[in-house]
Amino acid sequence: MNKLVTALLAAAMSLCPAASAQNTQDLPSAPSAVQPRFPGAPAQPPPKPAQGDPAASAPAMAGTPGDAAQLTTLPPANGSPVAAPAPAQQSSGTPTPQSPEPAAPQTQTRPPEPAPNGEFRIGVEVDLVDLIFTATDKHGRFIKDLKKDDIRLLDEGKPPVRIEAFESETGLPLRVGLLIDASNSIRERFRFEQDAAVEFLNQIVRLNSDRAFVIGFDSTSDLTQDYTDNTDALARGVRVLRPGGGTALNDAVLQASEKLGTAPVRGPARRAIILLSDGDDNQSRHTREEAIEAALRAEVIIYVISTNVTGEDKKGDKVLMRYAEATGGRVFFPLRIEEVANAFAEIQDELRSQYVIAYKPQGFAADGRYRAISLDTPKRSNVKLRARKGYYAPKNRP
Repeated sequence: MNKLVTALLAAAMSLCPAASAQNTQDLPSAPSAVQPRFPGAPAQPPPKPAQGDPAASAPAMAGTPGDAAQLTTLPPANGSPVAAPAPAQQSSGTPTPQSPEPAAPQTQTRPPEPAPNGEFRIGVEVDLVDLIFTATDKHGRFIKDLKKDDIRLLDEGKPPVRIEAFESETGLPLRVGLLIDASNSIRERFRFEQDAAVEFLNQIVRLNSDRAFVIGFDSTSDLTQDYTDNTDALARGVRVLRPGGGTALNDAVLQASEKLGTAPVRGPARRAIILLSDGDDNQSRHTREEAIEAALRAEVIIYVISTNVTGEDKKGDKVLMRYAEATGGRVFFPLRIEEVANAFAEIQDELRSQYVIAYKPQGFAADGRYRAISLDTPKRSNVKLRARKGYYAPKNRP
């Protein structure tokens, strides 16, 4: 009997280490010290220990290297990190308090979005509208002494929440697209228009500040000179054009508007299209309103010089007027071909005699829809303001 009792006791003693190891594996892991990849992102979960890993079956001692999933870093008094053991389970079944988590990052306007290169960026909502306008008297002379209190602005029929800036801007950089109709319909006066356009570019483009490009169009558009401040290169872009073919006016305006919308510029700039055409279009794939929408989205002002000196094509005149009025520009109808140069000179003066007002509209939503603008000077009845009739709000990506 004594031998049997002794054998049973020996067997029980041999089972104790296995039970102790099993209890150790059941202990909860310490929180991970891995930090978020970018502000606002959740911390990465700690890796799970593999079965049979010695680090998983034995508690890590303070100051002893161990698995990162089993250790958390605590700030000691001397400032050097010390590894703390995983918390033990209390007899009541409630775990001991964990080390405090890092403070939450400040709330951003939009949640982070993954970029194509794998980095993350924070989006910012933009509801500031910049409106460039021209003020003249009844004789067409520029008025340059307007004050903010002289202006009444309505956006979707409501006054703005506030006006951020109101300035007379004469030195803003220019980004200009010169569009020359090179179709058969303007063959007889084409050379004179080229000369006038070259002179205009020589006068308007400032070195190291402004940029311009040249597009000639008939049934297709041809970019003969890309963005540059070199007036000799721009002149060559005008001179190489030769008349012939049909007319794709709307397509050319749309192409130039999209190009101006991505113009290389730092800070505010004036974006303008100078269009020489008779308004006839018989080849475009896009409609006039699609081209106008592209101009409004790019904040482009369209100035038009009609090449129709016959006084007969009223349909073409209406097309040109629509382009100018919708974008806050102006249309010129020279009675003689010699007056084309005068029209260029007036456009040059206007581009250097404008105002800009920046404001925050009421009820703004980045939904991509069109918002109407009205602008007048109720205190000064002799002033005529010219600006775009509205704009398209930006649209947030889903």
